[in-house]
Amino acid sequence: MDRKIITQEDVKEIISAGGKKLVILDDTTITSLARDLINKEGIKLEYKDKTKVDPLGNNSTKTKGTVYSINDFTKDTVLQFYYLMLKIRLFEQLAKTYKEKGIIPGDFVHVYMGQEAIAVGVCSALEKKDYITSTHRGHGHLIAKGADVSKMLAELIGKVDGYCKGKGGSMHISDIGLGILGANGIVGAGLPIACGSALASKFNKDKVITVSFFGDGASNQGTFGESLNFAKIFSLPVIFLCENNNLAVSTPVSYSCGSPDIYRRGLGYGVESELINGDDVFEVYLAVKRILKEIRKEPHPVLIEATTHRQIGHWVGDPQKYRTDKELADLPNHDPLRIFLGKVKGRSDITSSDLEGVESKVVAGIKKAIDFADKSSYPPLENATKDYLKE
Repeated sequence: MDRKIITQEDVKEIISAGGKKLVILDDTTITSLARDLINKEGIKLEYKDKTKVDPLGNNSTKTKGTVYSINDFTKDTVLQFYYLMLKIRLFEQLAKTYKEKGIIPGDFVHVYMGQEAIAVGVCSALEKKDYITSTHRGHGHLIAKGADVSKMLAELIGKVDGYCKGKGGSMHISDIGLGILGANGIVGAGLPIACGSALASKFNKDKVITVSFFGDGASNQGTFGESLNFAKIFSLPVIFLCENNNLAVSTPVSYSCGSPDIYRRGLGYGVESELINGDDVFEVYLAVKRILKEIRKEPHPVLIEATTHRQIGHWVGDPQKYRTDKELADLPNHDPLRIFLGKVKGRSDITSSDLEGVESKVVAGIKKAIDFADKSSYPPLENATKDYLKE
């Protein structure tokens, strides 16, 4: 089909005609419902090699719907995805409750509920030596990269046993040993930091890759264009991962962006770019794993736009008056945990007991974190000015 977008109706037409193969252009977008139907009916997907190259000879910008079978993943991998996504969800629910009760100090807490598939899919594909830079909505990234939720919770409520001794709070947790270069309260600030990390990796020739998470709002910051340009000039081993939840606080992409396709901006810098379904942990994992392999073989930057749906307001307490009733009612259909559970129903080797076992393990870990944070003390007043400069 010579179409830019393949919908569920297009796939139904093929099925009704008795077709078993779909041939499309390499820049065609496949909707989530169409992709699910393709998987269910076993339709073979083939891409026609029609690479578009701009007049300056830069690499093309492509969009590919990742077609896979749920049976391609081992049982351990599937259950690990569930463990991490559920761990993020329950931690964020706890953070939301703590903020609403006034236990967490400060003005804002930004939770990651609804975007878990991106953090888990990306970080599960990374090696331990790889780095990430995070955002103000970074709890999910940190947990997926291996952060200790006990130390995270202690940090959120300002306790001395937190990652930053209680001085960083929700938006500034870091752990260099885990490859976490820090969450960041400044929009778009992680992009140039990732370039610095990737530049060091390029010099060291250590095949370490940095992933910089950022949102659709940050794509309009100057650091976005500067970082893509710098990374391309020096062929840096970095992935710029845009989590497009369609809202920069309350401003929709349709209003704030000249083009709704953020990933296509990479073309102007000669950066390879892709659009993926960020609600599907399996698709995120496969796409990122493939790209990481290519970057380790030959260092170069890649821009990925992962479409996703924030299941809550911009901050805890946001009344969300900018969202319609219809949009809010549709959010459960995009919940990555709900989508995940729907997909694993077809696995006979994954039982309800397996899932319940994961759930029990996550709940136990959250309870342990609560106990740890409760027992930790607040930092003494005389330490208020310490740890900011090297002594």
